[in-house]
This record gives sequence, structure tokens and C-alpha cells, in this order.
Amino acid sequence: MSSETIVTALFLIAAVVAAGVLISALFPAIHRTTSTFGAVSHEADLQIRTDMKIVNTFANATTLKAWVKNTGSSRVSTGELTQADVFVGRAGDFERKSLSELSYSIEGDMNANFWDPGETLSITVPYGFNKFSAGDTAYFSLVLPNGVRRSEEFRVTITT
Repeated sequence: MSSETIVTALFLIAAVVAAGVLISALFPAIHRTTSTFGAVSHEADLQIRTDMKIVNTFANATTLKAWVKNTGSSRVSTGELTQADVFVGRAGDFERKSLSELSYSIEGDMNANFWDPGETLSITVPYGFNKFSAGDTAYFSLVLPNGVRRSEEFRVTITT
């Protein structure tokens, strides 16, 4: 009878040690996985809450103007805006510019450091690299650093 108790106690101790080894081996992997899922869900949340709409575009022979409204529920810092990419030119023949290289302003800006929901971003692209002719199809696209992108193609008007 005492031998059964000793054997049971040894099996119990071995099971506890094995469980401890298993947990210590799996815990780092579980921690890394939960950290990865947390980071991915945070990025997805930012993309879901960030939205914009191109409300108007205009291009003539020398200038393209676009107005983009922040329709999301989150604000975009001016630091993030300067990292945004603008693709502009003829449809199928466009160039990438950094928004920091262009003339832009936030109209109705209540907080100078952020593009808040409901505010309109006005972007002016002067260019000589790709002059438009009447009837050309112009292409404009704004891509924020988090990957949210809006594009539009429209006809060029030449005014005299």
C-alpha cells in the first residue's frame, strides 16, 4: 500500500513538472501571437476609422486642384499628412508626389495640427511635367500612410 502511495506521488510530481515545462515552453509563443494579433487589430481599427472622400477636382492646362473631406471618425495628424502620397497626371501616365512637396491647406481648420473629421483638405498641384489638353482624362489619387486610398478620374477643362 505504501508503494502505491509513493508511485502515485511520483507520478503527480512528474505531471506537475511536465506541465510546468510545457507552459514555460509555450508561453513565449502565445505571448508573441497575442502581441501580433493586438498590433494587427490596432492597424485594422485605424484603417476602419480613417476614411475620406474626394468631393471635387479640377484641372486646367497648368494646375490640378482637389478637395478631399475627412469622412472618418478619426483625425489625421499633419505629420501623417506630410507622409501621404499623391498620384497625379493623365490617366495611365501619372507621377507620384509627396504631399509635403505640394501646396495644401486644411479649410475650416480648428486645430492646426490635425485634419479633423468633417474638415476639407485642399490640394493644389502646379506642374509643367505633364500639361493637360482639353478633353484629357486626369487622374488624382491620395494615399495616406496607413494605406487608405481614394482615387478619381475626371475630364480636363481649358478655360481662357
